[in-house]
Amino acid sequence: MDSIFKQMLRDEMDFQDIKVKELSLRTGISQRTLESYLGARGSIPPADVAVKIAKALNVSVEYLVTGKRTGETKTEQEQSFPRDFSEGQKAFLKKFSKLLKEFDITAK
Repeated sequence: MDSIFKQMLRDEMDFQDIKVKELSLRTGISQRTLESYLGARGSIPPADVAVKIAKALNVSVEYLVTGKRTGETKTEQEQSFPRDFSEGQKAFLKKFSKLLKEFDITAK
């Protein structure tokens, strides 16, 4: 399960384009501690620390620990994804949607 937390944290930081330094500032958790969660050993943080990280990333602790989102944290966009899309396909679509918004491109 430790590797799930590490991977989900890394994926979410990549998706949001957040560096360790920025997450450290948002959470008050040292960069070194955050790096220990992302490193080869990928230790899992205590509950209070996981809550701070989840809040800073605007995701649930459950998502970081299990990789599964609760119904209340899913965006309208995610809920509209077909159920047969893989997690990788969903992540790609989320990133693509983010790029469209950044460049103010809308489907017409």
